[in-house]
Amino acid sequence: MVTPPATPLHDLNPTGRFSDRAQDYARYRPSYPGEAIDALLDGLGKTAGLTVVDVGAGTGISARQLADRGPSVIALEPNESMRRAAQAHPRVRFLDGTAESTGLSDRSVDLVLAAQAFHWFRQRQALAEFHRVLRPAARLGLMWNLRDEDHPFTRGYTEIIRDKTGSEPAEMRPFDPDVITADGLFRDVRLSEFIFEQPLDEAALVGRAASASYIPKAGPGWDAIAASLRELARRHAGRDGLTTMRYVTRVYTAAAV
Repeated sequence: MVTPPATPLHDLNPTGRFSDRAQDYARYRPSYPGEAIDALLDGLGKTAGLTVVDVGAGTGISARQLADRGPSVIALEPNESMRRAAQAHPRVRFLDGTAESTGLSDRSVDLVLAAQAFHWFRQRQALAEFHRVLRPAARLGLMWNLRDEDHPFTRGYTEIIRDKTGSEPAEMRPFDPDVITADGLFRDVRLSEFIFEQPLDEAALVGRAASASYIPKAGPGWDAIAASLRELARRHAGRDGLTTMRYVTRVYTAAAV
């Protein structure tokens, strides 16, 4: 098990640390498998009548995928640069707000989702806020794309990041699902997992790394990471010049009490 850093992630400037990464985030971060979006929405009723809140929405990757299914989506994102970099969608509305203080009305939404973001929150405070805005028996969803280290290329990518930065990627820290039910606000926690692959050429692989807030943006440290990733891509690329990053997409769902 990875030893957590001395400073909790929610104290490491989560609302500001991606300000200089927004364009790379929008261009190079993966989406999510359709089956994962199905798991979030399944059983909630006619999708066109749903209101969904995507908390820590970033540049709106998961928000747009949800909106494509018919719901009205509020993409809650405290970082202005990330909101500006988002591609518009007719059923997605971006708002400034945090997980711990959404600014939304009581019992106003059918699904609260945190995709690739919950590890940055003050988790129990955030869950209390999510419970406040959810309608009775409505749904909580927590979703991550976790790199599959049984996949040789993907393992090589992660090893380069660990070796060159001396740190563990934030999203790969262990998550304890018991926090969901710890305060009696949610029940019926379910876990679904899906394999998802992201094709990347050499430039996109480097851009994927640049989108991570724990990667240096310039200087010798960045140069070493970029050079190692280009070498990794050349070793693994197919005839089309593409490599494949493989993820295990993990989706937790729970019902509001």
